[in-house]
Amino acid sequence: MSTDPTHDLHSTVAIVFGGGRDIGAAISLALARRGAQVALTYNSSNPAETIEAITALGRAPFAQQVDALDTAAVRAFAIAARKHFDNPINILVNVVGGLVARKKMDEMDDAFWDHVFALNVKSIFAMTQAALPLMADASAIVNVSSQAGRDGGGPGGIAYGASKGALMSMTRGLAKELSPRRIRVNAVCPGMIATKFHDDFTKPEVRQRVAGMTPLGREGHASEVADLVSYLAGPHSSFVNGTCIDINGGILFS
Repeated sequence: MSTDPTHDLHSTVAIVFGGGRDIGAAISLALARRGAQVALTYNSSNPAETIEAITALGRAPFAQQVDALDTAAVRAFAIAARKHFDNPINILVNVVGGLVARKKMDEMDDAFWDHVFALNVKSIFAMTQAALPLMADASAIVNVSSQAGRDGGGPGGIAYGASKGALMSMTRGLAKELSPRRIRVNAVCPGMIATKFHDDFTKPEVRQRVAGMTPLGREGHASEVADLVSYLAGPHSSFVNGTCIDINGGILFS
């Protein structure tokens, strides 16, 4: 995870929407290590280890269990985070999302399709819309999309890939819309990262094969995604806007 000693995010407030485990947890800790005050949401995960690690840095996080599909709860969290730290929000990282299940086109119904898009797109809309009035000008938003948004996803991943593609388009549109406030909006598109996502949805032999096909010869780590996100959230990326950056070991170029 990030060990940047400069604390270039000191005096900033960061919301990590979905910061309880894996990539979200790594992002929460990376931002805290660079000096940010972190507000994070979790749902089914146990964020105790993440909370403890951030607290050990001397900056106890503001953490709440939030159902990402409950728009009212999402919006209430943004307001509560602003009040808790008594400062405007400077960084919003939208990590929430999921495959839900692998289903081919003839196996999906309307409810499944709508659920995947609600989780991966509508929840991000709700959090971003809630956070924007609470954000300072010259802030940063980083969305976590996926390689699936580039290539359509693996078997049974059509809905997931389509929703992550939508999130990339949303990122680009927001980057233009928010330019008068100098709020930069970017996205990261991870490939195969060693997380619970692939523990749940990808067979070990498939993971091994994909890692072998990757030019760097391995899966990625959550901490590597977190370092990229914290770069995009900070001042050193001040002229980076509207990008969707691949982080996949070279298995896909865009």
